[in-house]
Amino acid sequence: MSFDLAAAQIRAILLDVEGTTTPIAFVHETLFRFAREHVKDFLENNFDSLEVQRDLATLQAEHDIEKASEPSPPALACDSRVATIESFIRYINWLMDRDRKSAGLKSLQGKIWQQAYIGGVLESQVFPDVPLALERWRRSGLSLNIFSSGSVLAQKLLFTYTDHGDLTKFLDHYFDTTTGVKTASTSYEHIAAVLKLNPVAVLFISDVTSELDAARKAGMQTLLSIRPGNPPQIPSHAHPAIQGFDEIQ
Repeated sequence: MSFDLAAAQIRAILLDVEGTTTPIAFVHETLFRFAREHVKDFLENNFDSLEVQRDLATLQAEHDIEKASEPSPPALACDSRVATIESFIRYINWLMDRDRKSAGLKSLQGKIWQQAYIGGVLESQVFPDVPLALERWRRSGLSLNIFSSGSVLAQKLLFTYTDHGDLTKFLDHYFDTTTGVKTASTSYEHIAAVLKLNPVAVLFISDVTSELDAARKAGMQTLLSIRPGNPPQIPSHAHPAIQGFDEIQ
């Protein structure tokens, strides 16, 4: 199908990342694996950093809540530097195994990736139609924004160091889980308020129907992103679907 931005009176586009602008495989098989493999070295080398200590404090607070869950997370130690680091690594891996949207984890992952991007070890991937679409939409005067469960830092890094160059010049705002969960309509109401727009003038594109449901409940217009490697969604959803940004006119 095709979607006409002008006919729909769209003034801003809100984009999900994983499965929408970026292949799911890159996020899971490259980024998440890299963070898991390098978290030990990163913590050992940066443990005393104030920013890292803030992330660990956030993880500790989240752990206190997680202890009531079943199964409960691995215990955190505090008797020595080595034991503390090892226990946080076990907890971080526990969170990653369950794909938890932990603020502390996401912030820490962003810092690990930052070193790798700057050092030229990582380069992010976007679908080939993304750069041209962003440029085309920017020329049309649209506001272009990102909403992802990854931290704002991780989002900025991903769009700075892409295999198509720096795309941040096209983007206006970045929203993460500090805005709210992606399946809550209040998150999208807040985003529309930040953009200073009526929600109906905002188009949200995501590969997850539960997120699209929340955005539509807030009044936004929606499109389901169907990309190679994306998991199938509930067939009974009511969101128009696209297989690429070229279908958005």
